[in-house]
Amino acid sequence: MADAASTSGCEGTGSRVDELKSYGVLGSRPRGTVEPHGFEGLDAGCWEDSGEAQLYAERTYVFPGDKADVTQHYRAAAKREGWTPSPATRRSSEAIRSTNLCFTRGEADNAAMLDVYFLTEEILDAEESKAGPEFDTGAGYRVSVTASADGSATSCSD
Repeated sequence: MADAASTSGCEGTGSRVDELKSYGVLGSRPRGTVEPHGFEGLDAGCWEDSGEAQLYAERTYVFPGDKADVTQHYRAAAKREGWTPSPATRRSSEAIRSTNLCFTRGEADNAAMLDVYFLTEEILDAEESKAGPEFDTGAGYRVSVTASADGSATSCSD
């Protein structure tokens, strides 16, 4: 017998998904960044995995320069928008300028997590996505805002 949480899952989450889509950091990008073919626009919705429903809003980009420029841009954009860097993101600020980033904001019913991470062939294969020619010109990366559908707290995995 399925429990109530898994049967309701993504039902009634549209307004919360719209809230995630509204974060300005999703549209912020360093000069010269492009949306690769097949990844245009904002992707948003709700997915369930093992009975836990997750809300998401994300964009995929390719930047023709150094990965460090991408991380520098999103550190600043996240700070302007009130995101709190995870401990690993804070530690990596000087040591590794081209690392993946994770931030959080909000509490209880409006908690959200921001991830900025570089795409690998393994990630694209797992998604059954193909890297277009734009990926040959620079670093592919994703900006993703997620939240749990049930409103429970969310945190970075560091």
